[in-house]
Formats: sequence, C-alpha cells, structure tokens
Amino acid sequence: MSPVRLHSGKVRDVYDCGDGRLLMVTSDRISAFDVVLAEPIPDKGRVLTAMTAFWLGELADLSPSHLLSTNPHDFPSDTDGMGPDLNGRTMLVRRADMLPIECIVRGYLAGSAWSEYQSVGTMHGVRLPAGLAESARLPEPLFTPSTKATQGHDVNISFAEAVDLVGQEAAELARDLCVSAYRRASERAAERGIIIADTKFELGYIDGRLAICDEVLTPDSSRFWAADAWAPGATPASFDKQPVRDWLSASGWDKRPPPPHLAPGVVTETRERYVTAYERISGLSLADWPGADAERP
Repeated sequence: MSPVRLHSGKVRDVYDCGDGRLLMVTSDRISAFDVVLAEPIPDKGRVLTAMTAFWLGELADLSPSHLLSTNPHDFPSDTDGMGPDLNGRTMLVRRADMLPIECIVRGYLAGSAWSEYQSVGTMHGVRLPAGLAESARLPEPLFTPSTKATQGHDVNISFAEAVDLVGQEAAELARDLCVSAYRRASERAAERGIIIADTKFELGYIDGRLAICDEVLTPDSSRFWAADAWAPGATPASFDKQPVRDWLSASGWDKRPPPPHLAPGVVTETRERYVTAYERISGLSLADWPGADAERP
C-alpha cells in the first residue's frame, strides 16, 4: 500500500505503511514555547534520526526497539506524496502499543524538577535530601514519569500515579528498563565529556515485549551538558535549542502565534549545537550520515 499520513506533529510526520509498519519522518522544524517557528534548523531532522539509530544500537542488548531500518531501499516504493527529502531523516519502524506516560529519568536536579524541589523539597513527589543546589547530581538516577498531554503541557506524576495509568507490572518494567538505559547512555556519554542530565523515553509493547520507541537520547528529548562546564549551583549551556529560547525571550515576543522570524545567527548557532551533540557523543561525523550536507556553515 502507499504510505498514508497518520499524524503531523511539531517535528515528525508519521505514515502508515501497512503490515504493522510506520514511516517516521523527522523534519527540520523547530518549536519553542509550544509554537512552531517559520525557520527550520538545517540538518536537525538528520541529527535526531542519526542519534536515535546510534543509541538503539548501543542499547540493543537491554531492550528491543521499534526500528526496522533507516535505509531508503527498505522503505515502501510509493513515497511520492511524502516529499523528496527522506534520506537520513526517516525511520521504518514497527507499530507499537504505546504506554500513555512519558518515561523520564533524571540524574541531575534541573528544569521542572528543580522548581518542585525549591518549592517543597521533592521531585515528582519523592523526598530528596535537603540542601541540594540547582544542577546537583542526584544520589541515584530516578524514574520520574509524566502524563502525555494532547494539548498544553505534560504533568509530572508520581510512580504510584503511573501505576494507576499503566498497571504495576508495566510501570515496574518501564522504570527498570529506562533507568538501565539511562545508566548505560550516561556512561557512554561521560567517556566523551558529556553529561546527560535527564532524558525522556517513549515505550510501547511490540509482540508482547516492552520496547524503546520514537526518538532516543536526542537533544530534543534530553538535557546534554559539557562535563567541563558543569558545577552545582548553576545551569550549564545545553546542546539543544536554548539559543532559540533565549533569543525569543529577549525579543519581547508574547509567546503567542505568530512568532518573530529567527535571526540567521540563531539558526546557525542552534544547528551547530545539534551537530556537536551528535558528533561528540557518537564519535561519528554527520557528514557521513546519509543525506547530510557537510557544506552547510
């Protein structure tokens, strides 16, 4: 069958290919404050796809995944309606019965977890030691799930609330798998001088087994810090779209559509952060990933 578009999100377009298979196409679109911006970030989709493929290889002994292939020769032949630029940004995957929770693992106190800790001394309802500073390393990585909001923002929930949503067995399997994957990834990244402060996994059942799905340990789903820039008490720069957020915040934009047009320098700096994250963590060159344009500035 010809691929049929199922969903078009802020970043990804998903197509049904039949036989329990999907094509996930990762665009160069970028969003900030829940608004998709007009300017794409060149090669962003390829970075996210390349990083996902890299990490699924690193984690293959811990868990099955939904990934079948990133090779266009394995894609359905009739992709004319999907645009000309699939190479390097597309995954052929198995359809999964997805868990209705975001599976977040935190190794450091940052973001919404830091805000909660400042307010009540907990993280997703779990009491933490007193006196921790912003960006402090936690005693142990913690599984901190959230809801999947169809509109608005996800809501942080406790493990008990996750059990209510998915059941005891699935919640425990998800927790154990995600913490193990985070530990493995953190060790690999540390060898390259990168801290993974936190990350979000998407899990689903395929053939009765819990599998890692969607994007994996990318700058869009993770907080990556340079190890030599980290110290408790401050937030290091992240290898993600922070230059976009900072520029928009300084622009005076009211965070409602339409957004202002990004300055060219912000686009360039953001692309560099995404590419740097992939190349430093994987030890590979994006120029060698299919479809990437090594001549871009």
